[in-house]
Amino acid sequence: MSMDADETGSQTHRIYKWPRPFLLEEKVLGFSDPFSCEVKPRILLMGLRRSGKSSIQKVVFHKMSPNETLFLESTNKICREDVSNSSFVSFQIWDFPGQIDFFDPTFDYEMIFRGTGALIFVIDSQDDYVEALSRLHLTVTRAYKVNPDINFEVFIHKVDGLSDDRKIEKQRDIHKRANDDLADAGLERIHLSFYLTSIYDHSIFEAFSKVVQKLIPQLPTLENLLNIFISNSGIEKAFLFDVVSKIYIATDSSPVDMQTYELCCDMIDVVIDISCIYGLTGDEVGTPYDKESMAIIHLNNTTVMYLKEVTKFLALVCFLREESFERKGLIDYNFHCFKKAIEEVFDVRLKVQRSRKLLSQRRWSRQTVPNGTQVHPH
Repeated sequence: MSMDADETGSQTHRIYKWPRPFLLEEKVLGFSDPFSCEVKPRILLMGLRRSGKSSIQKVVFHKMSPNETLFLESTNKICREDVSNSSFVSFQIWDFPGQIDFFDPTFDYEMIFRGTGALIFVIDSQDDYVEALSRLHLTVTRAYKVNPDINFEVFIHKVDGLSDDRKIEKQRDIHKRANDDLADAGLERIHLSFYLTSIYDHSIFEAFSKVVQKLIPQLPTLENLLNIFISNSGIEKAFLFDVVSKIYIATDSSPVDMQTYELCCDMIDVVIDISCIYGLTGDEVGTPYDKESMAIIHLNNTTVMYLKEVTKFLALVCFLREESFERKGLIDYNFHCFKKAIEEVFDVRLKVQRSRKLLSQRRWSRQTVPNGTQVHPH
């Protein structure tokens, strides 16, 4: 931003040091390829038939209209999909059919649970959920024995047709029954997280955001960087969004308001839609979101929304007062520091992944040498 001399002189710059990103030990959540340099956590979508599992996946990751999901056929086999080609968020999502008996002796459930980062169990809130709670208990107890590090997430789904009081009542009842079943089995140490979700509003995106955040080992560093950024820039709230999926991978330590999150999602949609119309020229293909992407929206309550590109797939969305936005030069300077720190954090991540790739290759080469000859690396 170009600034006049008098404007520059009136700025009060706060001098502070951004913390150096430290090396975080990543969770080993399973590799899709033994030589892949990228750790891909596995997320399982489970639940009874017609509970809404496939609809959730299509709406969140394929941008399908919620009304179109009415015509989806029931899933009759395990559907595995890599969510990594066009998004920062990188993991495998496995959609299980409701009628499958994955505890059949011929079914290798240990292999599936061993490489799982999160297990999402979807319960239809508009149906009788006694059978669903029984299946939830069976699934959680069996998975926990194989892999105690799994995050267990319960989506109380299809709540759009319920009143607010009814939603709270359903959540309280399901929460109590599920935890009572675990307590009766002597498994109080298993923690279940519960979310009220619907594909007809942004609740499903917010729930998935919280699920994915638990699988990001750099999350404490990202939150710390956001806290430093907003405290030195006069910003009230900030989100770090994955633009493609509209999942926020981090936010500052202040509470998240649902209305604020919905405004962020709407702002991203506006930026992408307008960029698709005016950002691509001729036969140009690809995403219109790039390093020049930026948007400012003034709300009618003296609040300003400010969006800036962080990386190819990430955007920072901020909320601040109009009087704070007058110091845009300071905000942009702090944002530059923030962006540089983010890049360093993920440079460390890539170095760790490359090191693991080389280590895996060396181990593999030792195991596959003919006649048992031991190979010693130089």
